[in-house]
Amino acid sequence: MTEAHHDLVHIPNLPSYTEVRRLIVIWTGTTSQAAVRDMVSAVWDHTGTPQNQVDWSNPDEWIIQRLRGESAVLASRIWKESCETINPRYLYGAYRFIATYKLLMPDSTGAYRLTDIGQAFLDDDIATVRKIDEAEGIPNLLSILAAHSPGKRGDLLEDWGSFLLAHSTYRTPSTIQHTLRYRMLNVVERGYSTRAGNTYAITEKGIAYAADSSGAPEQQAHQRVLSAIKSYNDAQVTALRELLGKINPYRFEILIRDLLEAMDYEDVVVTKQSGDKGVDVIANYQFGITQIKEVVQVKRHQGSITRPVLDQLRGALPYHQAIRGTIITIGRFAKGCTDAALYPGAAPITLIDGDKLIELLLKHEVCVKKRPQSLIEIDDSYFAKGGAATDAEPALDPTEDTGPS
Repeated sequence: MTEAHHDLVHIPNLPSYTEVRRLIVIWTGTTSQAAVRDMVSAVWDHTGTPQNQVDWSNPDEWIIQRLRGESAVLASRIWKESCETINPRYLYGAYRFIATYKLLMPDSTGAYRLTDIGQAFLDDDIATVRKIDEAEGIPNLLSILAAHSPGKRGDLLEDWGSFLLAHSTYRTPSTIQHTLRYRMLNVVERGYSTRAGNTYAITEKGIAYAADSSGAPEQQAHQRVLSAIKSYNDAQVTALRELLGKINPYRFEILIRDLLEAMDYEDVVVTKQSGDKGVDVIANYQFGITQIKEVVQVKRHQGSITRPVLDQLRGALPYHQAIRGTIITIGRFAKGCTDAALYPGAAPITLIDGDKLIELLLKHEVCVKKRPQSLIEIDDSYFAKGGAATDAEPALDPTEDTGPS
């Protein structure tokens, strides 16, 4: 395996392993490394800018328009032979991944040939895939996710960034975010995490993979700790959901007020019990240089919110001189309500269901407390390859002055 500086995290835009396996099948014996490199380069030459973006959504169109010769033929093959599942625009990560781990290697004629490692990866050999995953920080990322599950990528960013600073050459915030985004897509596809909107939650399969159960006793202990954290957090979320279903309706409105204040809303007021035209909470939000008034209707019941509730709140906006509204429920929203929330030409209404509400309460630590715990782990990389002296005699740094001071 190829090794990078600091040992870990070689591929920023880590590809889908399903996509890599499909490409291995398509390229083996029929494509040269040079042809793939030329095609990737030809595509890159057409990359736009934020001000002048290029549409890559339809390969049937852009391949003909932007590529010529062998690059056009190869891009078309990839698109067709993958049953139109792999857009040739986004191949750099897979190309680099295959080259880094030598899954395919050119023969004397330059054609790609499957290596032993490539065959093992294609067969989903556990040891081979695990070794690659460890080189790309996947088990470490799952450990981070376990401590923040459920959470958004932003909740993982600080710990992931610290890991990269210690184990890779990546330093810039944009690259740290980039590596995290692609790895989260990878672990979701493989069933190690679930994704609901922008929220990720580690699965039991992910916990088991974070600390390989076939490993050393300390790894098994690590897995038990992660499992315990997840089980405890899941139980607390369930208990929170039950409490929200039983809380006094007016107390629930106070809870929403506290949440809005934690989200940086200003002048948050719970309205009187009557005469509010369906509005329970009023707040202001500073959006750039403009202050926006928002009205909130709170529904503390488990059923589905229907279209008339939304229409009532939208009709109350002029009375409160507000330009947008929000409905918050511990239940769900009927499809008719969801469709009408962003109806063209009408005032926007944000819909927050029970799952989203709990996500916001956890994120902003309203009615919950997070108790961080630290796990002490030996940094194996420190003791590897002469990083520290492990023999009887201490290692000397040739750049250090060892003479008397």
